[in-house]
Amino acid sequence: MRLFVSAGEPSGDLHGANLIHALRQREPSVEIHGFGGDRMAHAGGRLLYPLCDLAVVGIAPVVANLPRFWGLLDRADRFFARQRPDALVLIDYPGFHWWLARRARAHGIPVVYFVPPQIWGWLTYRVHKMRRLTDRVLCTLPFEEEWYRQRNVAAEYIGHPYFDELREQRLDRAFVDEQRNKPGNVVALLPGSRNTELQFNLSSLVRAAGLIHAQRPDTRFLAACFRERHRGQVEESLRGSGLPIEVHVGRTPEIIHLAHSCMAVSGSVSLELLYRVKPTAVLYRHRRISIALAHLLKRVPYITLVNLLANKELFPEYFGVQCPAESMAGHILGWLNDRTAYESRCAELAALRDRVAAPGACERAAESILAMVRATHGKHPLAA
Repeated sequence: MRLFVSAGEPSGDLHGANLIHALRQREPSVEIHGFGGDRMAHAGGRLLYPLCDLAVVGIAPVVANLPRFWGLLDRADRFFARQRPDALVLIDYPGFHWWLARRARAHGIPVVYFVPPQIWGWLTYRVHKMRRLTDRVLCTLPFEEEWYRQRNVAAEYIGHPYFDELREQRLDRAFVDEQRNKPGNVVALLPGSRNTELQFNLSSLVRAAGLIHAQRPDTRFLAACFRERHRGQVEESLRGSGLPIEVHVGRTPEIIHLAHSCMAVSGSVSLELLYRVKPTAVLYRHRRISIALAHLLKRVPYITLVNLLANKELFPEYFGVQCPAESMAGHILGWLNDRTAYESRCAELAALRDRVAAPGACERAAESILAMVRATHGKHPLAA
């Protein structure tokens, strides 16, 4: 059996790696090719190109990289013609993946969307593309399956794969113990995994940290960087600030675990914050034109997954071009100063986590994909 798996950003690379492990547990001879990142490669995927290195957001960066995207589509098209995988598995990243799905369909290759884009919240007309270009959608949020089925899209709810990763996380106890020996409440700063997220949001996080520290000098801050190159950006923004902010790379789970509360750029990290029951203020700033278009196209009241799952604002969120540092600092100070309010918010988060954070999504996804392929071929096992 041969599958082509494609992920275009760090979270998709993580889910792709866990999916590859689950597929190989059930079908050891399966060949995995595709686009992705380091995690998928380490899990045994044979990458045609490290697409996660090309993760871009916004109109201008996408346009600037169009020649590269077209080149990748041509490369995939040649692979589909020569190798003809038994299925194409897409992980989020809809812009590029719609075109990749078209190429696969032209070769008669079944298409599965694992971790589908949130089209119920943005540009809902894209459901027509989903119906036309995919054979099955593996839904990660409880309400998605019914939404798709009402629109005649074959869909199956499997749960969110991020909870699989969280279940397997093992914290560095030495780091945790070292930090716990230091005085003061910890507030986590989570500036995102993309370069553009740091570019537009880091200054707000640092300014909010300064406002918090001015009123609660006993508070200290841990900044979690996704990549080593981000450390320099953060440290440069802190130069001369005098704020007690430590910058660490690859310590996001430990920093969230240690935190009293957090300030974060909106993204899948919100599910980890929910899993660890951490009250959080969330922001997402970007170019003015990108934010204006997003507001025009948005069809849901929230941008943060936790708030969408709760259908209420458990994580105060700020989505726009203006700096929300004062408001975010106000929420963190409220939780630091009012123990009752803090514990009440923690209780709400714990109740939501217990309701939605069921592990095993990657296992269920693997079983669904393999069953579909076997049914298509009408035999088991499949020849490579």
